Amino acid sequence: MTSTTRLTVAQALVRFLAAQYTERDGIRHRLIGATWGIFGHGNVAGIGQALVEYADDMPYHQGRNEQAMVHAAVGYARQSNRLSTHAVTTSIGPGATNLVTGAALATINHLPVLLLPGDTFASRPADPVLQQLEVPYAGDVSVNDCLRPVSRYFDRITRPEALIPAALQAMRVLTDPVETGAVTLALPQDVQAEAYDWPEGFFAERTWTVRRPGADPTELAEAVRAIRAARRPLLVAGGGVHHSRAEEALAEFAEATRIPVASTQAGKGSLRWDHPQDVGGVGHTGTATADELARTADLVIGVGTRYTDFTTASHTLFTGDGVRFLNLNIAPFDGHKLSGLPLIADARSGLQELTEALLMHDHRVPAAYVSEYTEDKERWEYRVDAAFEAEDPDIRPTQPQVLGALDELVDESDIVLNAAGSLPGDLHKLWRTRSRDQYHLEYGYSCMGYEIPAAIGVRLAAPDRPVWALVGDGTYLMMPTEIVTAVQEGIAIKVLLIQNHGYASIGGLSESVGGERFGTAYRYRSEDGRYTGAPLPVDLAANAASLGMRVLRAKTVRDLRAALAEARAADTPTCVYVETKTADTVSGAPPAQAWWDVPVAETATRSSAVKARELYERHVSTRRRHL
Repeated sequence: MTSTTRLTVAQALVRFLAAQYTERDGIRHRLIGATWGIFGHGNVAGIGQALVEYADDMPYHQGRNEQAMVHAAVGYARQSNRLSTHAVTTSIGPGATNLVTGAALATINHLPVLLLPGDTFASRPADPVLQQLEVPYAGDVSVNDCLRPVSRYFDRITRPEALIPAALQAMRVLTDPVETGAVTLALPQDVQAEAYDWPEGFFAERTWTVRRPGADPTELAEAVRAIRAARRPLLVAGGGVHHSRAEEALAEFAEATRIPVASTQAGKGSLRWDHPQDVGGVGHTGTATADELARTADLVIGVGTRYTDFTTASHTLFTGDGVRFLNLNIAPFDGHKLSGLPLIADARSGLQELTEALLMHDHRVPAAYVSEYTEDKERWEYRVDAAFEAEDPDIRPTQPQVLGALDELVDESDIVLNAAGSLPGDLHKLWRTRSRDQYHLEYGYSCMGYEIPAAIGVRLAAPDRPVWALVGDGTYLMMPTEIVTAVQEGIAIKVLLIQNHGYASIGGLSESVGGERFGTAYRYRSEDGRYTGAPLPVDLAANAASLGMRVLRAKTVRDLRAALAEARAADTPTCVYVETKTADTVSGAPPAQAWWDVPVAETATRSSAVKARELYERHVSTRRRHL
């Protein structure tokens, strides 16, 4: 007879999760490294009790906001190369719906996270229960169904025995390099506490192999022919390079062929900034060097990218005569984009195979092409120096000068996180990435509030490295809550808090599309009813200090340099607070080097909108469709 163990559903799930592992390249990792949780009546007696029961097997972290817990888990997963992640448990109702934004972020960025929201009673002894959504046309719908479209796998466990196939499917999806994202197992609160006789085999250690599929020989041969025929090829490195740990393979490919390498936000750092073939970020927030190469490329080699509108400049960037696309991607969905030649393979495996095949032909791009992009990159670096430089160290810094002060300080060990606002554009254009994982931008969902909790997750995955969360005032006000968690756990993240009194990025965008910066400044209302009065007297530094964080205030560039150095050396959570001045033509970041499509009002009476529409139509006319 099969031996069994009698446990609750929640106990069985926690014990099962503690026995799951991944393996890639012969290295084994624990799949679920810890569980984050906020407890309410929907999970306290189930998952909560199980975490107490198996505290030695499953580490627990206490969060303050459910969305933030998902961000922390995602940060941990990305820093762990998607080979390990965290689970997140919540109560029913608002605790569960707070997961939706984090789940969307995880799925869009192809990063694994396991969500365990409580759910209403499966047995329906009382209907409705506290926090239950009543749906007159469907008795089996709960608020957790909001998680279906943002999850790569979803199941509701209404019977104990249903946990076994659902849990196995959940692990399959979490460890699949193509399918991975948010996985949701909705757990009715009565089922969580129900006992069942579980087969011992359910709790046996399982190792899930993360595949590295190679390329199909026919696709590989066609890819080699396309590269050899190209005179002006450009490689676009996406996040898949990092997920695959393909950075060394990419460097070998670039060195062998001399093909220039541009990067998306997710792919930046695939090559060091000073690598001879690195030409910086590409697209709307890219460098002039990369974007000019993109405009004139006859072959675009996308590696691990999904070609978002920021990368393609809303399809106005890759416009060279006869331009073709070659897409090395582990996901067929992305490999066939832009009517490109697909090369469906793991990024590392595919690059190694391409390099080997091209070396057989001793293939390199023309020397004149190498000289062209090398000289252009040198000119761009002068612009970066100008943006970073502060001739007078006793003045208030611009935002690029803040980045310049940090750039002077860090080395290969530092990790820099950001997600939204004006910082992604400045960072993509200006930041000099020194290691494969230094640059951590969440720009698939560009979620304000990601930075601080994600920094906690990254620091948990890399406990010996300096981890910086770069946060604007708008983002800080969205989600500062996990500062309390960092203080409680002694997680020594560094928060660089930049005060510019509003939504600077959207303010600039609003002005460019005829919106006149409406509703984007943090100011008092003036007599005309607009937010054009004095800046609000909000002291964000005092707020961070009140949550337990050590705060260093910097008023000048000189102060900032000293504060950053002190924060970097600190072994407790530390915040550097600085108020920036508006960038001028000398110290500001270079403007966008490529367009981004934000539709402008087709009819308007205000001159700002009329002029913006005229410019918009000129840009739209340059769009090129690649099927």
